[in-house]
Amino acid sequence: MKRLFILNLLFLFIISSPFELLAQSKKEIKKRDQAIQMAIDSAYVKYKDLKEGANADYIPALAEVPSELFGIAVVTPDGKMFEIGDTDYRFSIQSLSKVFTMAHIIEEQGPAVIEQKVGVNPTGQVFNSIYPIEQHQGKGINPFVNPGAIATTSLVEGDNYDEIFNNILKTQEAFAGSSLSVDEVIYESEAATNQRNQAIAMLLNSWGRIYADPLETTDIYTRQCAVSVHTKDLAVMAGTLANGGKNPVTGEVVISPETTSFVLPMMTVAGLYDNAGFWLYYVGIPAKSGVGGGIIAVVPGKFGVAAFSPRLDKAGNSVRAQYAIYDIIKRMEINPYLVEPK
Repeated sequence: MKRLFILNLLFLFIISSPFELLAQSKKEIKKRDQAIQMAIDSAYVKYKDLKEGANADYIPALAEVPSELFGIAVVTPDGKMFEIGDTDYRFSIQSLSKVFTMAHIIEEQGPAVIEQKVGVNPTGQVFNSIYPIEQHQGKGINPFVNPGAIATTSLVEGDNYDEIFNNILKTQEAFAGSSLSVDEVIYESEAATNQRNQAIAMLLNSWGRIYADPLETTDIYTRQCAVSVHTKDLAVMAGTLANGGKNPVTGEVVISPETTSFVLPMMTVAGLYDNAGFWLYYVGIPAKSGVGGGIIAVVPGKFGVAAFSPRLDKAGNSVRAQYAIYDIIKRMEINPYLVEPK
């Protein structure tokens, strides 16, 4: 009888343990979900009335975007979305597109192509500076400043303009898990005022550091920057990077974990232009900004976050978005460089 009692207890332990683990897991997920929502709610309330910065005005259409718009969204590896604010408002992706074109090239052609044909070092200059090109004969750039982004775009394969652009757009759509399109008003406004980028492309060409027709490449680059997204799209895109290249909403493997491992360091050292060091010093996670007002940030294995607000600082980064992401990371205590002594 005693032996039978022990066997029954053992049987109950065996069959109940998975359920207990599942219940524990559900509690942990619920706790995580509550923490994320509380963090973004707090950041939104704290910064929604902040008036610092100003819209980008060198692209006339961007100056017309309502300055008070503000949205935050987070996507976790299990595909959950958390949001607050103007997360459905569509704006142009701008320099955030550089991340996904770089990822496309690495995935198809390998990481050495970016290192050898574009460059991977921070420039220490503003995003559209020509000085690094002259100083290093076209080599002292990276995919996240305009010269490097144009060079990266010139590496995208395709038999003609439309094929090249469609390859870029398909990559962005796979990351977002949704159909995307170009905001033609933004594109036309940029195309009419992109003479500096045209000059950059021609200067790169003089050093043999652009790999297709320089003016056509500049136009394709301008078009990729005019793709229309909302904050939720960007959060899924960031969440895909946080999930090792697998879209957490659609389940599609967009890029390999190896490709992701090259993209994230570049975001870390050059994602916020010449303020990237400041960002890394205080926040410590990979991020990328765009002059349309969006910023994405990635906490590998945990979540991707996107924030949008049009007012920019002097470096071209959204003021509200920076503060919001900083607060979220600090509140959730996930700075990867913060280590408690044992």
